Amino acid sequence: MTVEIGKLALLAAETEAAQQTADLLREEGDFVSLENADAAVVLGGDGFMLQQLHAMLDERRVIPAFGLNLGTVGFLMNRIKRTRPLIERVARAQPVAVKPLCMRAHTQSGETREYHAINEVSLLRETRQTAKLEVHVNGRKRITELSADGVLVATPAGSTAYNFSANGPILPLTSNLLALTPISPFRPRRWRGAILPDHYEIGFRVIDPDKRPVAAVADQKELRDIDEVTVSIDTSRTLTLLFDKGQTLEERIVAEQFVT
Repeated sequence: MTVEIGKLALLAAETEAAQQTADLLREEGDFVSLENADAAVVLGGDGFMLQQLHAMLDERRVIPAFGLNLGTVGFLMNRIKRTRPLIERVARAQPVAVKPLCMRAHTQSGETREYHAINEVSLLRETRQTAKLEVHVNGRKRITELSADGVLVATPAGSTAYNFSANGPILPLTSNLLALTPISPFRPRRWRGAILPDHYEIGFRVIDPDKRPVAAVADQKELRDIDEVTVSIDTSRTLTLLFDKGQTLEERIVAEQFVT
């Protein structure tokens, strides 16, 4: 997979560090608007990168994104370094394709919403009452009653985030798999989740939603008081992240499994 890079847009978080770096980069060369760009340089942390990728999905104009880490973790970003001009770094970068999830949620009030998620879709209890969920995979009921704080579906790109904190598996980026991970499960006691092909559709039905309300969260977008949710890969859209050679997202996912 190759990416032709010409005109660059510059997107910077509101933090002082990101704004100062943006000023320095503007002295190196010209940037164009996002609408006219072939790729975007994103200055900030993982959260800001996710915001920009979601904006691309919402506006239906997706271009490659090269992140420079000015946040905390920077899992989706490249390191700040001045060894070569930015335009050369972007041109030499390795592209990584990321497929987003599509969440379709139906609320108790009869509303239906559709959101995308790059990391994960989470179902979370809204009150002190444990959530009770029926779990379906490709239309087949797999768990009659999951009693837990919630459950999530993570992509390989998001498998080292909330999924990993919930004791879910780390998935290689090219694995074409999804992680289905319970959050603080109570019953079934021995169920610790599943690894599924990414062409499967995963469905959830909330049991007793009036007494045990559940919210659905697609990355940063939340919908409360749901009664049914389906999650699947959106095969019609592909995001592209750009990484310096030797620092690809796939390598970071592998390396994360050996952190002690």
